[in-house]
Amino acid sequence: MTGHETAGWRPKLVLASSSPRRLALLQQIGIEPDALIPADLDETPKRSELPRTLATRLASEKAQSASKIAGARDGYADCFVLAADTVVAVGRRILPKCELAEEAGACLRLLSGRTHRVWTSISLITPKGAERRRLVETRVRFKRLSAQEMEAYLASGEWRGKAGGYAIQGLAGVFPVKIVGSYSAVVGLPLAETMALLAGEGYPAHMFWLNRI
Repeated sequence: MTGHETAGWRPKLVLASSSPRRLALLQQIGIEPDALIPADLDETPKRSELPRTLATRLASEKAQSASKIAGARDGYADCFVLAADTVVAVGRRILPKCELAEEAGACLRLLSGRTHRVWTSISLITPKGAERRRLVETRVRFKRLSAQEMEAYLASGEWRGKAGGYAIQGLAGVFPVKIVGSYSAVVGLPLAETMALLAGEGYPAHMFWLNRI
């Protein structure tokens, strides 16, 4: 019997993120990554770069960066590395991950009463070094936001560091009136696609579901 056939053995999984949202989403479907290795990247869009292209590029770069770091660690030479990136856009216009209240306010005014797209890309590097990708598009329509709602949301500070200046899993959950696509992708990780990608590449994702009660 080889080591890989030993009962209870499974390959390690690295999540290339420091996002508590993405970690919580993975844990929601019963998966606990063995390590968190966030990538320190310049996420500035390239000239004329489309939103979907940016999301795909950044997810891939995060995965590649974390894979190199993991490969130098003991016990992580043959691990899976999962990364994701989320981009909020109105047409071809990419909205920032807001750090200033002025940025967030501009985003909220732009999104108010209209439909925008959220592009979330996931990238998985397998133990053999192959890279697999999925890109998920979700359309979100906001109600018309009142000045009072926008002021209160900006005062909450919840928008800080969030693409498009809002976090749908938080207070801004009252803003959307229609979502077409994956809710979890808007939060930061499309769960159906992530599970399919992991299971399809041989990661025993459903093993964690056993004996949970």
